[in-house]
Amino acid sequence: MNVVLADQIQHKIDFKTKPTGALGMLEKLAFQIAQIQQTLTPELKKPHIIVFAASHGIAAHAVSAYPAEVTAQMVLNFLNGGAAINVFTRQHGIALLVVDAGVNYDFGKNEKLIDAKVGFGTNNILTSPAMSAIECDACLQRGREIVGDVRATGCNVIGFGEMGIGNTSSAALMMSKLLDLPLEDCVGKGTGLSDEQMSAKLAILHQAMQNHADLDNNPLRVLQTFGGFEIAMMCGAMLEAADRGMVVLVDGFIASVAYLTAFRMHAKISQHAVFCHESSEKGHEILLRSLNATPILRLGMRLGEGTGCAVAYPVLQSAVAFLNEMASFESAGVSNKVA
Repeated sequence: MNVVLADQIQHKIDFKTKPTGALGMLEKLAFQIAQIQQTLTPELKKPHIIVFAASHGIAAHAVSAYPAEVTAQMVLNFLNGGAAINVFTRQHGIALLVVDAGVNYDFGKNEKLIDAKVGFGTNNILTSPAMSAIECDACLQRGREIVGDVRATGCNVIGFGEMGIGNTSSAALMMSKLLDLPLEDCVGKGTGLSDEQMSAKLAILHQAMQNHADLDNNPLRVLQTFGGFEIAMMCGAMLEAADRGMVVLVDGFIASVAYLTAFRMHAKISQHAVFCHESSEKGHEILLRSLNATPILRLGMRLGEGTGCAVAYPVLQSAVAFLNEMASFESAGVSNKVA
């Protein structure tokens, strides 16, 4: 950390025409973004959100309120501009990229879709690891490459979303193993399960955990055993974004588990991460607390797709705007508080 620059950033924030700390979290965001960019005059350039999509073998066990084919159908909805993430990225001038990380569907050639397919969905984690070591490594590498391409456009702020029926199950298992927490603390109703369906989901995930009882909490092994292609690709993408000095926008429960995995691999990613919202998915509050993360928004959202990133983005814009444009006590000729 550049201590001198950090002091200069904090001084600039504190001597704006306001009481110290009066802009609350905006001040913390302004400081973090300026620190990431190593400048007193930060800019948010060419914001992007990447949605990674993949199918999950565990979806065959009705762990979601929706059938597995909805994953492919929603990808087509993204490409046609009709999903919530399309609406919010259009609203806020954010570029949207959609990635086929491993959907059980042949989309053919589509210039709107990034084809990074590692396979046609993960294995059924009840009976085997979700993916091979080779597939997991391929996901991490492809996520890095996609972010590298985006960074080359001049983008310096990037968010990540996901689509994958069954992926709250994968994320809950990963969270439970990585944080050594009971599954009951990590499993939620996902796409809207009934109480009866929720009990069945929990029983299935307990069985999956038992069937992989020899698994330790090595993040790469946990990712390979319980993850999805989209979660693994997002993990690699987050690591690359941090390595490239970008602001990393973390979405909801699934994205936060991808972040947790990335953080366990390289802790320095925490300096770049902005947690955009607290999902109403059961495990997310506990996960954020374990990461000492304060989310920007608490709107009861639980959609995924990167929607929390898109909705929170204007708050980051406000943080940067006040730092760059708001007068100081000295420049405005306003008296500071009496010591």
